[in-house]
Parts: sequence; structure tokens; C-alpha cells
Amino acid sequence: MSENLKNTALFVLVFALIALTGIMQSWNVALLILNMGLISAIMALGVNLQWGFAGLFNVGVMGFVALGGLAVVLTSAAPVPGAWSAGGWRIVIALLAGAGTIIATVMVRQRMAEGRARNVSTLAILVGGFFLYRGIFDPGVEAVEAINPALQGNLGGLNLPVLLAWPMGGLLAAGVAWLIGKTALGLRSDYLAIATLGIAEIIIAVMKNEDWLARGVKNVVGLDRPVPYEIDLQNSSAFVNRAEGLGMDPATASSIFVKLNYSVLFAIVLILIFVMAQLALKSPWGRMMRAIRDNEVAAEAMGKDVTNRHLQIFVLGSAVCGIGGAMMTTLDGQLTPGTYQPLRYTFLIWVMVIVGGSGNNLGAVLGGFLIWFLWVQVEPMGLWLMQVITAGMAEGSALKKHLIDSAAHMRLLTMGVILLLVLRFSPRGLIPEK
Repeated sequence: MSENLKNTALFVLVFALIALTGIMQSWNVALLILNMGLISAIMALGVNLQWGFAGLFNVGVMGFVALGGLAVVLTSAAPVPGAWSAGGWRIVIALLAGAGTIIATVMVRQRMAEGRARNVSTLAILVGGFFLYRGIFDPGVEAVEAINPALQGNLGGLNLPVLLAWPMGGLLAAGVAWLIGKTALGLRSDYLAIATLGIAEIIIAVMKNEDWLARGVKNVVGLDRPVPYEIDLQNSSAFVNRAEGLGMDPATASSIFVKLNYSVLFAIVLILIFVMAQLALKSPWGRMMRAIRDNEVAAEAMGKDVTNRHLQIFVLGSAVCGIGGAMMTTLDGQLTPGTYQPLRYTFLIWVMVIVGGSGNNLGAVLGGFLIWFLWVQVEPMGLWLMQVITAGMAEGSALKKHLIDSAAHMRLLTMGVILLLVLRFSPRGLIPEK
């Protein structure tokens, strides 16, 4: 079988499974799987840029996805009345004071000669800067969080169109990735993994605890969306007439119509990112990145600035993950920092890249769709299987209860089995790098 035919068959199989879900269960479920598959494919492309192109082991994907979600609130949410005058500007001044303290410390360390005077100056700047920062920051936060805390208690956003939040999510993730990369990319690969994992947890901790930023664990709900609301469609006589003409219930038709709109938007973004990733891969820059990945010592001997190139690809990959995170928050219509877990937003994305084919953008897209479909469908399939197996057992049987309860663990078991099978029989993934 030719390579193109095999790749086409794999994609046809995945989309046939999604279509079968629509036929056997409901088209709402199938379209939800499709939409999350499109977002997952985008995130997998971001990780593939870092790992497949440059060999960077980023285990902090969750943090950049969360930053994309935060960007939706900061960009598209309405500003909270009175928040900026109450304490918003104090918070901004405090953050600038904190940044100034760090810059002053770096300048002192660079310009003063080693010795006691430099150490004392550094300590004085850090201690003084800390108390200055807290003295300005804390009153501002208290004032902002006191504004209608049951529903608001945060600064809000810029009230811009929500579609602008997607590139803003990429920019926010890219900016944080640049700061991380300037300090962490000089580390060995295993230390880089530990550093990015820790930094991702710090990002989530900040989002959970800083209520003034995005309400913390109280969540931000009712975010704007780029597609119509179902209730508005159901109140439209023209839409209701079209739905009834097709023999569909208006409520079901409106839900499917909204999900199809999301599918079109997400597919456009995925295609744009995929095309740009393919152009980058086949360019001299892409060939250089793979040369650095395969042998850093030889690349440095040829005059390549390995650290800066790693920084470039780290920022680009993180930006793509941030875009995916912003799209997912828009789809959900809410930001819930407590739901960001490494298992879902780091491990699962890595499984998508490994199973699809590290270093191959098409493989990353395939992995995104396939693994997300299995992640959603394996548990109900496992429950059905256990019910079939235990059909002949007596009611109240301890073994029957144990087997049916075990269906909840089928999701993790299946991911592990698939990963082991792919690594054993196709270690380079379903669509390996050329």
C-alpha cells in the first residue's frame, strides 16, 4: 500500500468513527468530538513543533493552554465597572515595580564587580523592591476583589470581539514562553522537562489564587462567542421553519447548527496553522531545526546558534498551544482554572503526538483526532462491554459490580495499551516522519 493511500485510509477511518457516533448516538455528540478533535490537533501541532522539529521536551503544555484561556477573559470580557479606579492602576504600578526590581537586580549583578558590595546591593534591592511591591499591590487587590465578589471581584477584560482573543492567546503564551525559554532552555533535556512542569503548575496556581485576574476558582462564565446562541435561533421563525422543513426539532437543529459553525471556524484555524507548519518544515529553517535536533554539537560546529533557535521554536510551539487553549475556552463559554490537569492537557497531547507520528505534522493532526475520539468513547464502550460480559451473572454479584465499576478506568487503560502497541509495532507513529 502506498504511503498516501495509507494516510488517507487512516483519516477516513477516524472520520468514519466520528460519523458512526452520530448515527449510533447523536450528531450533537459527534460534532462535539469533532470540534474538540480539531482543537486537540492544533495543540498537538504545537507540541510537534517543539518536540518533532527541535527535540524540546516540554512537559508544561497545560500552562500554555491555560494562558490561552486566560487571554479570552482579558480580551473579550467586559471591564468590571469601577475596578480600575478602585485598585486596577495600583496593581499595574505594583507589577511594574516588581519588574523594575528584577531589572535593577540584573543590572547590578552585571555592572558591579564581584564582592561584598555587590551582594549587599543585590540584597537591598530585592528586599526593598519586595516591600514596595507588596505595599502597592495588596491594597489594590483588596479594593478590586471587594467589588461585587459574588459575581465579579476582578478587573474584567477589554470587551473586544472574541475572535481577537485567539491570536491574543497565542501572543500571551508566546510572551510567557519567551521569559521561560530565556532561563530554562540552557538546561539539559530532563531538567527542561522538570522546569516546564513546575512552571505550568505555577501558572495554574496563580490563575486559581489571584481572583482579581480572572476570579480564580470562582470561574468566569458567560463569555462571548463568535457564533449565534441556540436560544436566539429557536426564537427565529425563519430558522424554526427551516428546521421543521427538514423534519428536525428546533432545539436539536439549533445545537447542531452552532456546533457546525464552530467546526468551520476551528477547521480554518487548523488548516492555516498546518499549512504554515508544513512550509516551515520544508524551508531551510526547518531543515536547520531538524539538524540541531539530531546533533546539537555538529550544528554548533557549523556556526548555528542552538540556544536562540531553540528559543524560537519553543515560543512558536507555545503560541500554537495558547491559540488552542483560547479556542477551547471560547467553545466552553467559561474559564475554569480548576479543571486544568496535567493528565488531560499535557499527557494526552503528548500521546497524540507520539501515536500520530513525531516530526510529521500530518501525523500530529491524525493523533489529535484519533486519541480524542478514544478518550471520549472508550468509557461508554467499556461500560457496554462489561454489561455484555456480566449479563449472565446474578444480580447483586460482587464480581459483576466490580467489573461494571471498572469501566470508569477503561479510559486510562486504553491510552496506555494504545501507546504500548504503537511504540512496539510502529515506534515512529502511525504516520512517521519522512
